[in-house]
Amino acid sequence: MNLRVATVFLRTGLVLFLGLLLAACSMSTASVRPVATAAGPGDLATIGEIGGDLSVVGVLPPPPNTDNGRIQLVAENDILEVDVFRVDELDRTGQVDSAGRISLPLIGAIPVAGKTLEQVEKDIERAYAATYLQSPDVTVFMKESFGQRLTIDGEVRKAGIYASNSGSSLIDVIAQAGGLTEIADAGKVFVFRDYGTRRLVAQYSIEQIRQGKQPDPRLFGGDVIVVFASGAKVAGRNLREALGIASSASVFF
Repeated sequence: MNLRVATVFLRTGLVLFLGLLLAACSMSTASVRPVATAAGPGDLATIGEIGGDLSVVGVLPPPPNTDNGRIQLVAENDILEVDVFRVDELDRTGQVDSAGRISLPLIGAIPVAGKTLEQVEKDIERAYAATYLQSPDVTVFMKESFGQRLTIDGEVRKAGIYASNSGSSLIDVIAQAGGLTEIADAGKVFVFRDYGTRRLVAQYSIEQIRQGKQPDPRLFGGDVIVVFASGAKVAGRNLREALGIASSASVFF
């Protein structure tokens, strides 16, 4: 192939490739808009509707009925240990099923999901007192909590499911996941949370949190964290790869 013709073809291909990269970059940047800041903690005023039951808020409130996050609620797949005082044959360790219930001797399935351990104890006591026992004394322990797990996905080095505790924050979980990848956008970190029948999402900036310009939000079991990629970083990486390919290809002309 004539060297001049080959060079023209190579340059034309690179121009077209760069055009596609820039278009993809602009589309990626436009796909997610910065989220405004709500008036204060616990403010549920909807800033934007994404669709369905998903609402964008500036500040994520603690899950409902948790006394501002101080009380843990029973969730599906949690493993509970039920102790009936002085009636050992009724003691059970069981897992909460997909319908939010736990099955116990004599009284069958008892709804427990979304309740505190104290509420579950009272419900079980009432069920046994109705027919089988006089003044039952029931204690319920949380043996294993699947509801206190967080999911982190997107541009982190170790996406997955992590255990949360009363002190888990966004920075903590990002660190557990190995930090951000080289193409992550530190300003486009989104946290999703179920709030009753609604699903809320708020945007955070890891850089602003580290600089003390934005509070490091506390996370709760069931939260989902998604880190978006930077369109400019993706385009830059693809460009470097393309230039590397082009340089290697030029030896054949």
